[in-house]
Amino acid sequence: MTNYDSDLTIWAKDTAQLLRERRWDAIDWDHLIEEVEDLGKSERSAIASQMERIMVHLLKWQYQPQRHSDSWLDSINDGRSQIRRKLEDSPSLQSYPQKILEKEYIRARREAARQTRLDIGIFPELCPYIIEQVIDDWLPDDER
Repeated sequence: MTNYDSDLTIWAKDTAQLLRERRWDAIDWDHLIEEVEDLGKSERSAIASQMERIMVHLLKWQYQPQRHSDSWLDSINDGRSQIRRKLEDSPSLQSYPQKILEKEYIRARREAARQTRLDIGIFPELCPYIIEQVIDDWLPDDER
């Protein structure tokens, strides 16, 4: 069996084969458990990343209306689609976006200020969006 540290992909394939063959004594249990635990972390991280991405573009859409672009809209829609997929695949994560809304907004606010070169104080300190606005088909109007 391939060593976990030398090639993770081959290790995973070999481990799956050992599981199919029910060769319990040959399985690298410590690393298998670690990988299974990491799957959940990976799903949560992907949702958080997409939420930040969406909110960066919502802020840009709202605070730089003169610069609206199809690429911003594509990014918002793609992020929402990615979140919907993750939630369909893992229904237990349905409440997760709400739990991390404020934390991801703080990141999005900093990134929006960096990308727009606007003063961070222009953007609300607390998240101005409810979770449905972030993950459903919604765009802020041009009014502040």
